[in-house]
Amino acid sequence: MARTRSTKAAPAPKKASTDSKSASSKFALAPQSENPSKLFILPSKAASDARIVTLPNPRHSRPARYLVCPETGIYEFTKVAAPKTTPRSWLIETTPASTGADTEKDDTQLKAETSTGQELYLATAIDPLFLSLPALAEIKTSKGSGEQKRMFLTSDDHFEKLPEESSHLSEILRCPKTRALIEARMGAICDTVEAGDETMFRLNEKTLVGVILDKAKKMSKGGFPLSMDEKFVKKALEAPILVQKREMKGGELVTGPPDTDSQVSTPQIESTESQSTVASTETTASSVSQPSTAATSFSEGQVTTDSIVSAMEASPEIVQLQRLRVAFNFICSNYVAPTLAAQLQELLATSSTDFSPLDEYHSKLSKLRADAVTSRSTGDYSRKHDRDEEEDEARAEKKRKLEEEKKKKASESRGVRELKKVNTKGMKKMSDFFKKK
Repeated sequence: MARTRSTKAAPAPKKASTDSKSASSKFALAPQSENPSKLFILPSKAASDARIVTLPNPRHSRPARYLVCPETGIYEFTKVAAPKTTPRSWLIETTPASTGADTEKDDTQLKAETSTGQELYLATAIDPLFLSLPALAEIKTSKGSGEQKRMFLTSDDHFEKLPEESSHLSEILRCPKTRALIEARMGAICDTVEAGDETMFRLNEKTLVGVILDKAKKMSKGGFPLSMDEKFVKKALEAPILVQKREMKGGELVTGPPDTDSQVSTPQIESTESQSTVASTETTASSVSQPSTAATSFSEGQVTTDSIVSAMEASPEIVQLQRLRVAFNFICSNYVAPTLAAQLQELLATSSTDFSPLDEYHSKLSKLRADAVTSRSTGDYSRKHDRDEEEDEARAEKKRKLEEEKKKKASESRGVRELKKVNTKGMKKMSDFFKKK
């Protein structure tokens, strides 16, 4: 009897459990917006009535964002961002508002959004005197004698000179604490007179130089970032490297004069006037003077040593003065209008700090670099020409032969080129038939 297989249908699979506590996403992401949110880091000591406002930038007078707090002062926003070649984003969590006093936080209701903008804006304190400086440094009034002099004006008269487009200056001046803070900082750089119940201000450039110089001293004392110190301080003071020959004759060490024709390097730097920009960021620190190395050659009764030394070294005083000047130029390039910044740099020579040792060092350094360039353009070229003369002649001869072969091949006919391909092994030459018997 044949076996039969049961055709009973297989039992239906069990349905997934519909548990009320099924797994779900902890965050509810909103759809991506064309204008992503920006991330700001504000100071913890800022009061609750602090506001982000728009004010004219003191450098170029274009609208910029600032944080104004009546209790702690005014802050600017510094942009911090990773390279564009490294895509990054922010996941911003939003805590839901409580619906009642007894409502507990529910993790399943957390909301979040992603911001494709990787920038981070950090609020850092700014001296309010820079915000009022463009109004204080207005064009001087011409007198009958041809002399130009600024007039004493009230704070409101100075504020009216600032750009009013997209500016919230009038709104923040309504706060008595903020207004008093700005006027107090104006008094630190101005000559003042009392006219009834009002104080009148007039900018004093020499006082302004002293205030900025004090800020530069604090900045240089704390130290620069490695990249900034390397570019604007160490490389700016680095002298050309010379090769000094030492010979041992008869047990005595004889030191020869530095070989100015054998200079290894002549660093190219920017001028001190352009040392106000901030630069690149991945360089490492190195010493001011190049380390000395030596190459020794031996011969009969004589030992010759070539030592690589720096032509000139900067003293710690010179290095500190260079840092101070770089800090001063950096502040002027970021917070002072270009015209006024040029005047302040000229008045820096008349300040309480003596920069004459630094100026003398730069003048000597410029002469050494000029001599190094002249030496490399004359002596080094002649030695290289003498050393490679035979090699140049051999290369020229080889090139001439190749050109002759190309011309010869171009003048050959097709039949001649085909005959050259024929295998003539074992065949007699034509000259063999014309020999004398």
